[in-house]
Amino acid sequence: MSEEKKGFFSRLKEGLTKTRDNIVSGIDAVFHGASEIDDDFYEELEEMLIMGDVGVNATTDIMERMKTAVKEKHLKHPSECKQLLVESIKEQMRVGETAYDFEKKQSVIFIIGVNGVGKTTSVGKMASLLKGEGKKVMMAGRKVLIAAADTFRAAAGDQLAEWAHRAGVDMIGGTDGADPASVIYDAVNAAKARNVDVLICDTAGRLHNKKNLMEELKKMNRIIDREFPDAHRENLIVLDGTTGQNALAQAREFGEVANLTGIILTKMDGTAKGGIAVAIQSELNVPVKYIGVGETIEDLQKFDVDEFVNALFDVKPEEETSDEGQGTEV
Repeated sequence: MSEEKKGFFSRLKEGLTKTRDNIVSGIDAVFHGASEIDDDFYEELEEMLIMGDVGVNATTDIMERMKTAVKEKHLKHPSECKQLLVESIKEQMRVGETAYDFEKKQSVIFIIGVNGVGKTTSVGKMASLLKGEGKKVMMAGRKVLIAAADTFRAAAGDQLAEWAHRAGVDMIGGTDGADPASVIYDAVNAAKARNVDVLICDTAGRLHNKKNLMEELKKMNRIIDREFPDAHRENLIVLDGTTGQNALAQAREFGEVANLTGIILTKMDGTAKGGIAVAIQSELNVPVKYIGVGETIEDLQKFDVDEFVNALFDVKPEEETSDEGQGTEV
């Protein structure tokens, strides 16, 4: 693990302290307090996961995986089961290996979500991350362009311009109240003219009128279909990790008006509801692609299931004994 990755893992682990205290301490009590693996043991464990915002459906699947593994390994004592729980949670959160294929293609990324979840800051951080990874992807010299299509929120453009400056990328913006579709039109044509690899579009965070939001997104999509038909498309929803089950509800609502391809989970530093990452990724079958644990431009990174669960259960990276991090004692 690189020094940068170790640093982010440390921040992630620190950020999940409240979640760890909220969930893992209770889980530990179940593992060490039960005398045998029986229905009461499983029910207590299930209750702790649900209370930790892991979600009913995800918890049910995790428990089924764990029960199957317990039988296969012929385990007899509850204290032997903790690693199986960690592995079951990791397996529950895996939704495919193609989450970052868009990095290898010319892509247009819509960033959607309600106001206040950290959309605009996520756009800037993501732009910085993609630009910095230019030499690591198939396309040499990654070029990133930002479109400020959130023209309804006062000073949204100014805020995004500051983030674009920090990230060192160009921005196409419109005046407050301008038609967002016109901004997208200008941005798409600028992206083509400048041979940009990734165009990131910051959108308005209004969900109170689904019909208007749907029509707005459809209009933007029609422009991209017409002006940039070969571009790969991504719709990433930004969710505030501190809101727990409300974040899951928001994702479901936006999923009704947009084809969600990924999730950016923000504000994971200091939340007691970090278990929601498990519920969101497993119940929606949409990958968490990025996770944010702070305010600086470096505090948004690609989401890694093993890193997240290891941080949640306080498993140190150097303790892992296999490539997938599946053989760790905790």
